[in-house]
Amino acid sequence: MKLPVSRWAVVLVGVVVLAGGCAGGAAVGDDAAAPMPEVRGAMPETARDDQFETLHGREIPIPYRWMENGEDPRLDPWIDAQNRWTDRHLDAVPGRAGWTKRLGELWSQEGWSVPRGRGGVWIWRHDDGVRNQPVLMVADQPDGEGRVLLDPNPLSPSGTLALGPVELSPDGKLLAWASQRDGSDWMEWRVMEVETGRHLADLIRWSKFAGVAWHPDGSGFFYQRYPEPPVGDEFALANSNAQLCFHALGAAQAEDQVVYERPDQPGWGFSPYVTRDGHWLVIDIWEGSASDNRVAVVDLGEEEWSVRALLFDGEASWRLIEIVDDEALFVTDDGAALGRVVAVNLHDPERRRELVAEQEHPLRDGFRAGDGIVLQRLQGARHVLVRHALDGSEEGAVNLPEPGSIAGVSGEPGDHRLWFGFESMTRPQGVWRCDLRTGLSEPARLPELAFDPADFETGTLECTSPDGTPVRLFVLGPAGFTNDRPRPTVLYGYGGFDIPITPRFTPEHIALCESGALYVQAVLRGGGEFGREWHEAGMLDRKQNVFDDFLAAARFLIDQGYTSPEQLAIRGRSNGGLLVGAAITQAPELFGAALPEVGVLDMLRYHLFTIGAAWAPEYGSADDATMFPHLLAYSPLHNVVEGTRYPATMLFTGDHDDRVVPVHSYKFAAALQAAQGGDAPILLRVSRAAGHGAGKPKSLLVDEAVDRFAFLARAIGLRPLPKRD
Repeated sequence: MKLPVSRWAVVLVGVVVLAGGCAGGAAVGDDAAAPMPEVRGAMPETARDDQFETLHGREIPIPYRWMENGEDPRLDPWIDAQNRWTDRHLDAVPGRAGWTKRLGELWSQEGWSVPRGRGGVWIWRHDDGVRNQPVLMVADQPDGEGRVLLDPNPLSPSGTLALGPVELSPDGKLLAWASQRDGSDWMEWRVMEVETGRHLADLIRWSKFAGVAWHPDGSGFFYQRYPEPPVGDEFALANSNAQLCFHALGAAQAEDQVVYERPDQPGWGFSPYVTRDGHWLVIDIWEGSASDNRVAVVDLGEEEWSVRALLFDGEASWRLIEIVDDEALFVTDDGAALGRVVAVNLHDPERRRELVAEQEHPLRDGFRAGDGIVLQRLQGARHVLVRHALDGSEEGAVNLPEPGSIAGVSGEPGDHRLWFGFESMTRPQGVWRCDLRTGLSEPARLPELAFDPADFETGTLECTSPDGTPVRLFVLGPAGFTNDRPRPTVLYGYGGFDIPITPRFTPEHIALCESGALYVQAVLRGGGEFGREWHEAGMLDRKQNVFDDFLAAARFLIDQGYTSPEQLAIRGRSNGGLLVGAAITQAPELFGAALPEVGVLDMLRYHLFTIGAAWAPEYGSADDATMFPHLLAYSPLHNVVEGTRYPATMLFTGDHDDRVVPVHSYKFAAALQAAQGGDAPILLRVSRAAGHGAGKPKSLLVDEAVDRFAFLARAIGLRPLPKRD
C-alpha cells in the first residue's frame, strides 16, 4: 500500500543503515591501540527495592520497578550520574578528535530521497550535508533543480524537530506535512499552500503510525489518531483505540468525522490510501506488528461513506499495488509463502484471479508505473526489480547498478520513467531513473564521495546454526582482506518482524574500517529475507532460533580466524538490542564488547508501555501462561547472573523514546552493573530530547558515533584514525 507512513512504523525498526564501507588509505595493521587512560571515581550507585511479583506461580524479583515511574525523584539524578560515568570512560580516549573530524566529514555527504509527484508538482527531501535535518524541495519536474518548500531547521535550534511524512493534494496545490519533535512517534499535521508557502490554520494532533490520504477534491484528508493522553503520560501510556478520521480543511480537529473505528478491537490500526482514480478509499487494517492484515474499502462517490465488509480474514499479508478497473491488485502470501500477485474484484471480493504466481525468490512489494506494474523481490537478501504487464506477464528486470538495496520507488501510470533509490555496502544512496520500456537505468542524482569505493571489498560467508540452518553473512573490509589474522570486528544483527536486513550504506562504517575493524551483517531467522517461513521460524516460541543463528555467526568468525572473543563486538538496535542483550546473557564469553541500543530488554513487561502491546504477535505476551516460560528463558533483564564476567557493554537510549521506552535500558544497565563479576565497564548513554532514532539531528548522530568509537577503542582495540591530509 503506497503510504508515506505505514503500519510498519509500529514495529521495532532498528534498521538504521548499518552497512557501510571501509575507506582506503588505512590498511589494517598489527600496531597496537593507544594505551587507555585510567578511569577514576566510583560507579554510580543504583537504588534497589527488595520486592517481588508472582507471575504464573513464579516469584520474579523487581528491584528496579521504581524506574518505571518517570516522576520518581531518584530517576533524573541517576540518569545524570550514569551519563557522567560514561563520560569519564570515553572523554579521554585517544583519537576522539580524529573520529569527530572524520565522522563529521562523512556525515556531510549530500543526499536525496526519491521524487514523488501529484498534479504536475514533484517533491523530494534534500540533505545538503550541513543542516541537522533534510529540507523538502519542490519542482515541476522530478529531476528539476527545485526550491526549498519546507525547512524544519529554523523551527528548532537544537535540530530535534524533524519532518515526518508529507503528502501532496491531488492537484498539487496543497501539502499536508507532519512534524515530529525530540524523536517521538507523535506527529502534528499542518497544511500549506505549495505556491506561496502560506500555512492554513489547520492543526492535527495525537496522530501516529500512519500517513494521510487526500480526498480526491482536495477538501480534506483521512488520517489516524489516538485518544489524547493525560499530561505527563505522552511518552509512556499504552496506545490503543485508534480512529480513522476525515479532516475537512478549515474545521477544528474536534469536528473531524470518524470514518472507521473498532472499539471491540483496541489493538487495530488504520492506514488510509485513496486510489489514483479518486473512486476508492482503501483502509489497511493492521493489528500490532503482525504481517497479516485486513483491508476495507469505502466508495467515495457515495453521499454517506460506509465501510464495506472487511476483505480477507487477517491470516495472510495483503499489500495493495493499485486498483485498476475496480480490481484491486495485491501482493499477498495467501497460499504462497514467497508471495504472489492476486487481482480481487471489489464488487465481489470472492472473485479473485492470480496474475503472478509464486516464484523462487520472495516477493516483497509492487508498484503501478508505466503501462504495467513493477515488483520488488529479494534474491540472496538483495533487492531486484522486475517489470510486468497488467496481465501479469513478465517483461524483464530493471537494470540495477550492482547487488544492493532499493530505498524507495516512485512511478505513475502512463509515465515510462521509474524513479528509485539505490545503495550498497560501498555506495551511498543515490536516485536512479529507469526507462520501463527497456529496463535500462541511469543515475539522476548521485552524491560526491569522501572515500574511494575501489579500496573496499564486500563478500558473503555462510555458517550453520545448531539445527543445521544456513546463516548468511555480509562482510565488509579493505580490498583483499582475508582471515589471515584476527581483527577487531563488529557483528550486527536484527532478526525480527519480517523486516529484511539487506546490504546498506552508512558513513559510520567507513571510519570504522579506517580504524582497523571489519563489519559483518548477519541474516537471521525472524527477518523477511527469505519469505514467510523464514520469519515464522524466529518468532514466538521459536525466538531462540534467532539468538542461536547470531551466536553461530560469532563462533564461526572466531573459529575461522577473522576475529577473537577479545576483539569481537556485537551491535543491534531495537529488536536488535534484544538480540544483543540475549547474546551476552547466554554466551558472555564470546564477546569483548556489546552495544545494545534502544533495546527491548524486559520481555515480561514490554507490552505495558506505548505501542509495546503491538509486538505481541511477534513475541507473545507474559500474560499468556504458555508464552511466559519462553519469554522468561531469554528475557535479558531476567537472565543477568550475579558474578558473571560480562563483556564491556554500552547501552544507548533516548529519554523521549516512545517506541521502546528507555526504562528497558535503565533497568538492564542497573542489573548488569550490579552483577558484573569482571573488570569490563557497563555504561549507559541517555540522550536528552531524543527518541527511538527517526529524525535524530546530524550533530547527535556524529556525537553518538564518536562515543561508540571511543568505547570500542577501550574494549576491543579499535585504533585511532590515521592522520589525513
